[in-house]
Amino acid sequence: MRREISQRELRNDSGAILRAVESGEDFVVTRNGTALAELRPLRRRRFVSRAELLSTVRHLAAIDAAAFRADVDEVVDQNLERDL
Repeated sequence: MRREISQRELRNDSGAILRAVESGEDFVVTRNGTALAELRPLRRRRFVSRAELLSTVRHLAAIDAAAFRADVDEVVDQNLERDL
């Protein structure tokens, strides 16, 4: 759930607000009652080891390179025709 806070609240209580963001809360910052910005936690990046990546990739379906290229070419050609 997002909580609305004023620009003044953000200025005066920035430490507490940032701690709340760190714990997962979202905020909408307003100025004169108008929504101006959002504060939300950044998603943490997760390190994936090479072994884990290779294990996952090995289980993916094989890709037919010629068919893939034909599909991409078809989409590009359609977009070019549409834009002309």
